[in-house]
Amino acid sequence: MELLRLLFPCFVIILTLSQSCQIPDDFVAASSPGHIVIGGLFAVHNKMVHSEEYPRRPEIQTCEGFEISVFLQTLAMIHSIEIINNSSLLSGVKLGYEIYDTCTEVTIAIAVTLRFLSKFNCSQDIVKFQCNYSNYTPTVKAVIGASYSEITMAVSRMLNLQLIPQVSYASTAEILSDKIRFPSSFRTVPSDFYQTKAMAHLIQKSGWNWIGIITTDDDYGRLALGTFGMQASANNLCIAFREILPSFLSDKIIEVRINQTLEKIIEEKHVNVIVVFLRQFHVFNLFNKAIEKNINKVWIASDAWSAAVKISTIPNVKSIGKVVGFAFKGGNISSFHDFLQNLHLLPNEKNKLLSEYIMLLSSCSHVKDSDLYYCIANYSQGNWDYRMVESNFSLRNDFLLDNAESGQVYSIQLAISALAYAIRDQCKDRNCQNPAAFQPWELLEALKNVIFTDGESEFQFDSQGDLNTGYDVLLWKEVNGHMSIINIAEYDLEKDVFIFKDSGTEKEFKNLKQIQSKCSRECLPGQVKKATQSHHTCCYECVGCPENHYSNQTDMDHCLLCNNKTHWAPVNSTMCFEKQVEYLNWNDWFAILLLTLSALGIVCTLTVGIIFTRNLNTPVVKSSGGLIICYVILLCHFFNFVSTSFFVGEPQDFKCKTRQTLFGMSFALCISCILTKSLKILLAFSFDPTLQKCLKRLYKPVPIIMICTSIQMIICTMWLIFAEPFVEENFSMPQVIILECDEGSLVAFGSMLGYIAILAFVCFISAFKGRKLPANYNEAKFITFGMLIYFIAWIIFIPVYATTFGKYLPAVEIIVILISNYGILCCTFFPKCYIILCKQETNTKSAFLKTLYKYSSQSASSLNMSHISLDSRSSEVPFPNHNFCCKSPVTLEQGKASQSQMTEPVQSARRRTAKITAGTLPRKSI
Repeated sequence: MELLRLLFPCFVIILTLSQSCQIPDDFVAASSPGHIVIGGLFAVHNKMVHSEEYPRRPEIQTCEGFEISVFLQTLAMIHSIEIINNSSLLSGVKLGYEIYDTCTEVTIAIAVTLRFLSKFNCSQDIVKFQCNYSNYTPTVKAVIGASYSEITMAVSRMLNLQLIPQVSYASTAEILSDKIRFPSSFRTVPSDFYQTKAMAHLIQKSGWNWIGIITTDDDYGRLALGTFGMQASANNLCIAFREILPSFLSDKIIEVRINQTLEKIIEEKHVNVIVVFLRQFHVFNLFNKAIEKNINKVWIASDAWSAAVKISTIPNVKSIGKVVGFAFKGGNISSFHDFLQNLHLLPNEKNKLLSEYIMLLSSCSHVKDSDLYYCIANYSQGNWDYRMVESNFSLRNDFLLDNAESGQVYSIQLAISALAYAIRDQCKDRNCQNPAAFQPWELLEALKNVIFTDGESEFQFDSQGDLNTGYDVLLWKEVNGHMSIINIAEYDLEKDVFIFKDSGTEKEFKNLKQIQSKCSRECLPGQVKKATQSHHTCCYECVGCPENHYSNQTDMDHCLLCNNKTHWAPVNSTMCFEKQVEYLNWNDWFAILLLTLSALGIVCTLTVGIIFTRNLNTPVVKSSGGLIICYVILLCHFFNFVSTSFFVGEPQDFKCKTRQTLFGMSFALCISCILTKSLKILLAFSFDPTLQKCLKRLYKPVPIIMICTSIQMIICTMWLIFAEPFVEENFSMPQVIILECDEGSLVAFGSMLGYIAILAFVCFISAFKGRKLPANYNEAKFITFGMLIYFIAWIIFIPVYATTFGKYLPAVEIIVILISNYGILCCTFFPKCYIILCKQETNTKSAFLKTLYKYSSQSASSLNMSHISLDSRSSEVPFPNHNFCCKSPVTLEQGKASQSQMTEPVQSARRRTAKITAGTLPRKSI
């Protein structure tokens, strides 16, 4: 190991070339001497010619396929260096250059890099292998290029050994921003991170989500595919297929892969947008094949070929569809155009590329301008000598002007300017006419912080060595029968927005949206996407949003939920609708009908009161329990009818508390008064002395009414104190909010109704026992009917009320109140009013006594006969006295004696009944 460490600095790598270039200088494509030399790497030829399938000797192969656009890039570098040399920026210091053709091959680029790393002014072009290159002076101070990311990465790894600055004008692979792996790498264009982000944004903004992508099988293609895949996922885009082509035209399977790719495009009928990260010669071959197969798509072009005149001038290229691309932001290159106009003045002895171009141009002089590009690109030079070309041969400068890609040229100008300004900073206190005045790593440090200009704007590399100038959005459009490449917008990297040139270019962009490229049809608002068996999220079915859900945009992933309390939505809805607040309104037809019936009841109540007032002294009125009782009952009916109005209109706390208590108190008072009348009738017509005695002690009308009503008052008071009714919003209905009164406590509500039911039941039993009165005065029978109507109404009310909901729930209780009130009112007062108004002859004291006497005689006879058995076989005879029964045998004579004895109580009962029913007993006994 120690021996190796001693010998390690002494290892020498000698650059040897194949037989195609006898000395290293033969390998230089263009050069010019200077105090500071800048290297250049350009892929002027697009492929190498291999004499054998696998090379047997390490020799440089012959290149072919002359690329006019890349040749113009070499001229742009030469022009930019000449501008710096002719300016005062580097006073007394001249920049030189050595430009090499990489032939689009990494191997050749590495060989060239060995020349860059070789020691300066060494006749043997050796690269010394040292532990420390701080004082090592290589042939060049910096390198411009290359254009392809794969070549740039390979070269950069070698240049990192001596930290020689490398400024690329077209390599966009995102990995080059990693300063740990590529510390000496710079570029005057944005990374593919921004380009793929812009592409995904453009595709998403155009309404496309089902796309294909074609890349090359190299570092650039794989990195672009990965970066675009992430951007596509972030924008909800799906990649239907990924096709990868060989990196080099010299690969023999490239034609096969192009055909397979086109077959895939044809197979995927729903894919109408294809993103293409390829080199120009790939796209050239791809489009020629696509034209043959009549494929029409939207092609999203990367910066590598979006502005390629070589491709846009393919015959019938319009048949492939639309081409939308991203190109590096251009600048003022008018001075370069002037340079091309005077190209014939440029000496070509040290510019083999210019000499080759002149030769190719001479060989293709017979073709017209439209075919000149293809003639030059496909011409096989064979053996030729550029010195044999006629001196007066025209360079057809207009042809060069048409093929100059402004974005690429401008990027090269910026790269040279950045190096020139960094060199200026190094030369402020040094004699830079001496090549060893500073080392490349010192220039690298200056380049990191340099601020340079293109004459109009200032620029500076960011921390990742990138110059994020933005992109121009290009559209290929046919104008006057020729395909033109127009700039329709700019892409702002920081704001991630497209800035259109004018309304016309924006309209051109909008026309692209008419093209559909989706796996599934667009789900309209009101629908959402439902995943299918496909693993792609862009392939789905459209289903409508369920009730109370909505979607207000196209292609939504899920429905949004409405606020169930305040809003609703029907099926397939695009928005939520505010629920309408409903209650039993005054102008509702049903409420009007019920209120009309209530008003009619009030009129009937008042009418009865008037009739009774005008007939105070008639037996019918007197037998009704007295005027005060009648008035109290009628007043209760009045309040019952009035209470129904509190069930109509917008619920309020006052209404909710008043309506039930008003009804409960008034109805309890009404039933209490009717109960006293039932007890009075039972007292009057009961012939049981014991029952009469008991009823006499219990029959206290005023205390009975007060006690019965007070109990209801206590129930209502406790209800209002501990669980008072309140206004509630009922959200159970799907489309409306029901404003209703919550009873507060169903127990209290049930207790109030239950207590009234108990009073009504007692009243019913009492009235039922006295139902066999004279026909004209049988009030007990009608009270019985009234109580039956009450029971039937409220028994039906309970299940109906429990199962009814909505704004008509209060109407159910109104109906029951009306039925109960009308039933009792009609049964209690209408028969008496009928007698007063229609049968006045029976409403006299004499008629009353006559009817009563007849009823009493029939009752006494029936009573006596019921206690005498005419069957001699009877062993026992009942007596009218219901408290006892004689169980010893009784003879017929004894029975007659008993009859005469029992006649006196019956006669006394008759007289008392007449007085009670006629209203002639003292008031205190009532």
